[in-house]
Amino acid sequence: MKNPETLSQIELDHLCINTVRFLAVDAVQKANSGHPGTPMGLAPLAYVLWTRHMHYNPANPEWFDRDRFVLSNGHASMLQYAMLYLTGYDLTLDEIKNFRQWGSRTAGHPESTLIKGIEVTTGPLGQGFANGVGMGVAEQFLASTFNQPEHKIIDHHTYVFCGDGDLEEGISSEASSFAGHHQLGKLIYFYDDNNITIDGSTRLTFTEDVHKRYLAYGWHVAEVFDANNLEEIDHAINEAKFERDRPSLIMVHSHIGFGSPNKQDTSKAHGSPLGKDETILTKENLDWPISPAFLVPDEVLTYMRAAGAKGAALEEAWNKKWTAYEKGCSKEAKSLQLAIDGKLPSGWESALPTFAPKDGPMATRTASGQVLNAIAASIPTLIGGSADLNESTFVKLEGYGEFEPSPLFGGTYKGRMINFGIREHAMGAILNGMAAHGGTHSYGSTFFCFSDYMRPPVRLAALADVHSIFVWTHDSVGLGEDGPTHQPVEHLMALRAIPHLNIVRPADANETAIGWKVALERGGPTGLVLSRQKLPILDHRRCASAEGLERGAYVISDATGGSPQAILIATGSEVSLALDAQELLEKSGVKTRVVSMPSFELFEEQSEKYQQEVLPDEVTCRLSIEMGIATGWERYVGALGASLSIDHFGASAPAEKIMEAMGFTPGNVVSIVNGLMKDTKATQKKLWKFTHTHPLGHA
Repeated sequence: MKNPETLSQIELDHLCINTVRFLAVDAVQKANSGHPGTPMGLAPLAYVLWTRHMHYNPANPEWFDRDRFVLSNGHASMLQYAMLYLTGYDLTLDEIKNFRQWGSRTAGHPESTLIKGIEVTTGPLGQGFANGVGMGVAEQFLASTFNQPEHKIIDHHTYVFCGDGDLEEGISSEASSFAGHHQLGKLIYFYDDNNITIDGSTRLTFTEDVHKRYLAYGWHVAEVFDANNLEEIDHAINEAKFERDRPSLIMVHSHIGFGSPNKQDTSKAHGSPLGKDETILTKENLDWPISPAFLVPDEVLTYMRAAGAKGAALEEAWNKKWTAYEKGCSKEAKSLQLAIDGKLPSGWESALPTFAPKDGPMATRTASGQVLNAIAASIPTLIGGSADLNESTFVKLEGYGEFEPSPLFGGTYKGRMINFGIREHAMGAILNGMAAHGGTHSYGSTFFCFSDYMRPPVRLAALADVHSIFVWTHDSVGLGEDGPTHQPVEHLMALRAIPHLNIVRPADANETAIGWKVALERGGPTGLVLSRQKLPILDHRRCASAEGLERGAYVISDATGGSPQAILIATGSEVSLALDAQELLEKSGVKTRVVSMPSFELFEEQSEKYQQEVLPDEVTCRLSIEMGIATGWERYVGALGASLSIDHFGASAPAEKIMEAMGFTPGNVVSIVNGLMKDTKATQKKLWKFTHTHPLGHA
């Protein structure tokens, strides 16, 4: 290594790049776990982007008009950690030395809740790719909605690194098609084309012409033929920034494990440490001191910190723009500031509609649509859509236009109706990207059975605690004739099993309105699970207020004349069934309480005192009623209770016939409760396994 005092700019560039490389190499080696190859290959690209192009301020990582950076190939996390540390974010060298260890903020894949400066939690390949598209949607919508001719207050890019694995995943195809159609020109993606995956050469599985594929999607495509050529990278980025009508894919031909004499351009450099001997050989090959590990030359740290510090001036200039914006466009500025802060306008909830029995019966999907359109004027950043199911999920905001680049389709980027197309997986991740970007209250909808198609982004929304709202309709076998392929059975419990995901299944139109209130006001992700079939609007002269939904479960109708002998616990459409059964049981002398439990998550957050008030331990005769699998209800019905459930697939028939055949009738509920009351211990085993024969014999 030369004397730093005599370094030219070119030599300083390479010294900085090699610092990034060997921080990754040393961290992976010390952890004996990780992926050194991609950071070694892409260090020049990251260096050019972060020192010459990207707008960010390490002193304020949440500056709103910053450029967003997403590492979709999240296994290369050490590349991002190195850049965050070197440019001055709140990340120490000790944290890098503690890579992948217990209690460390430098997790194996980037986690947005651990380090400010990481925009989204990535890991499963392709998720970050679609998150970036969501960020582009949010930027475009906010810029079109709030910018004025004299005040360009929202104007930033989203940069995404991705690899072969990202492009092979189906979600990237969905997201790429969406982004190309919507002409999201502020997106700049870098494809690490290194020809290597875990199993070996990409020739094993991935031989398509990526360049032509992305031209067909409607993207601008450029190529960098040498990832170590900084000027070539710089030129490609400038060209992409000039392109405003198409998203850009820059294909960067790199060498995985660059500099490693024996592992460069092999799968051995992908997902495991170089090894002690190879690390020494690589350092010798790139003229880097063998020791100490985690070397950061003073000149490098000074130069990189100065690059990061430029962001303070950028933010200061933006703050001056904001001051002028507040003076010239005070109404818009106030509204935008609320959105940036993640707050709702004061008094918005007064727009929530209420429903009376005379308004029904009404499917909760229909009620949801009415709620959305009632509150849309009060929340100008409420934006969302469906995966080609507006006519079925009823989430369209009438009169607010389509989010589309072309007026031919009634479109404008101010439009608040997003047509996601038949792309459920991408829709979920796009919503997460919009939520992570900030400034919008966004939602997406599809049939509940298709939540399986979007489970990875739903899980990541919960892990990253982003405020995505998932609207799932056609929530049970009650959807009828479409049959078992479209009838969710295991989905409620499968989604309830995801930590920190709030699932809300409302019983009627009024619970639906409160469900939307919870979804919008609560942090983190919420799934609203809604019916296709019409449901009675519950008479609150008989039933408790739907506001009880905010506590997850509540006594919607209590026993008359004393403490309950039996408790019926139901969700969604089955609450009205439980109320009908309660009436029969009370007439027969069984004092019966009905509990509406739209949200396990919210109920678990309540005090033990409240939980005991709703479900007192002394009442052991309990029956849960839900058109799905019984697994999971044990915690609420107890050892001596039972579940009326569906533990097999549904059938194709009118909804009323299916529900009758599968035992979801008041009479059957009464029969089960009477059995429990007579001899709970003797009948419990049979009742717990209470199922019904499928009409075709498939139990």
